[in-house]
Amino acid sequence: MIIENITDFDTEQTLDCGQAFRWTKQENGTFKGIAGRKAVSIGINGDKVIIDGADEKDKDYWIHYLDLDLDYGNIRDALSQMHPILSEAAQFAPGIRILNQEPWEALCSFIISQNNNIPRIKGIVERLCRSFGEQIQEECYSFPSAETLAKLTPEDLHPIRAGFRARYIIDGARKVADGEIDLEKIRTMEINEARKELMKITGVGIKVADCTLLYGLHRLDCFPLDVWMKRAMSTLFPDVSPEYFGEYAGIAQQYIFHYSRMHPELFE
Repeated sequence: MIIENITDFDTEQTLDCGQAFRWTKQENGTFKGIAGRKAVSIGINGDKVIIDGADEKDKDYWIHYLDLDLDYGNIRDALSQMHPILSEAAQFAPGIRILNQEPWEALCSFIISQNNNIPRIKGIVERLCRSFGEQIQEECYSFPSAETLAKLTPEDLHPIRAGFRARYIIDGARKVADGEIDLEKIRTMEINEARKELMKITGVGIKVADCTLLYGLHRLDCFPLDVWMKRAMSTLFPDVSPEYFGEYAGIAQQYIFHYSRMHPELFE
């Protein structure tokens, strides 16, 4: 499947920036991964996004998932006018887009991300899917639903080696499965109320809540602050609060995060 006339999109900047954990770069530069129950490889050729393994009938799904119908060029220009360093960061990685991930998958993945690094997060997520997801095709498994995981105990997750996070995963699964946490309702809540709702889950603090809001519920006004981002903000944007960046603060955050990660000399 080919999606044409696409600008401001880069697979590596989008799929390998820490917002999703089921994409792996291949030797030919494409990214192989799974979203929903769809296993594909995504590449770029000029202004064409090429999605091998995708059905033509799923074109709208992939446009939505990759956020290709949002005008990032105009958003980037507007953010660039706010601050010279943000302008530099935005121009450094103009191909970043915020994925429209399945909310439960994003919530569970960022619970796993706590005090963890990306390779280990990917490993735990992969073992979770192999152990409790459904096989889509050879060596490809769906992300297990909250309803599936809600029937388990933390001890059942021992083989995925999630450590202390196992208890949090099960608590989150049970609260989502029984409707105590309504992720679709949270999508439209006032941002502080949405955070509080997610933080009812054992082990979910502000950072995991904000990552879920931005990457799983597409709340582009949300600006997750981990240790790295706090350092970046204090160094590059002293006296600037996340709210300053407005309705697209989450996109600004991605530009700043990627720019900072690629320029460690700024923090020496």
